[in-house]
Amino acid sequence: MTSKSIPAALAGLALLLAGPALAQDPAALKAEGAALIKEYADTLGATLKAAVERDGPAAAIGVCHEAAPRIAADLGARNGWTIRRTSLKPRNGAAAPSPYEKTALEEFQARLAKGEDIATLVRAETAEENGGKVFHLVKAIPTGELCLTCHGGAIKPEIKAKLDELYPGDTATGFKAGDMRGAFSFSKKL
Repeated sequence: MTSKSIPAALAGLALLLAGPALAQDPAALKAEGAALIKEYADTLGATLKAAVERDGPAAAIGVCHEAAPRIAADLGARNGWTIRRTSLKPRNGAAAPSPYEKTALEEFQARLAKGEDIATLVRAETAEENGGKVFHLVKAIPTGELCLTCHGGAIKPEIKAKLDELYPGDTATGFKAGDMRGAFSFSKKL
C-alpha cells in the first residue's frame, strides 16, 4: 500500500463502519432517494420519448405498461428500494395509493391549491409499519405535454381503445399540462 492510498483506504473503512448509521440517516436517505427518482424519471422519460419518436404516440402505452415497471424493479433491486408510481386517479388498480401515499398525494393537492410550485412537492420521512421502520420519499409528477397523449382530455380513439383493453376501469385521464399526474413513491425498509 502506498502512502497515497492510505487515506483512501481509511476513508473507505470509515464509510464501511458508518454504513449502518448512514443507512438510518434521514438526510442521507432523502439524498439517495432523490438521486434515484431523478435516474428513474430520466430513464423513463427518455424511453417514452424514443418509443414515441420511433413508433408514434400509441407506443407510449407499451412503455408505461411494460418498460416502466421493469425500470422500477431493476433500479429498486440494485439499490434496495421499493419503487412505484401512484396517483389519486390511477390507470392501473395495482398503482392505487397506499394509505401513506394517499395522505401525501392529498397534501400535495392542498399545497398546489395554495399556489405552491409542483417541483417543490416532496415528502420524506420515516414511519412505523408492520413492526418496523420504513423510510418514504414521495415526489409529485407533473403532467408534461407528452403525458397528455394518454392522460389528457382529448385522447385519440385508437389510443383510447388500447387503454381500455389494457386498463379496464382507467381513471387517469382529463389532466392538463402542469397538473399533478401522480407521484413517484420510493420506500426503503430500515
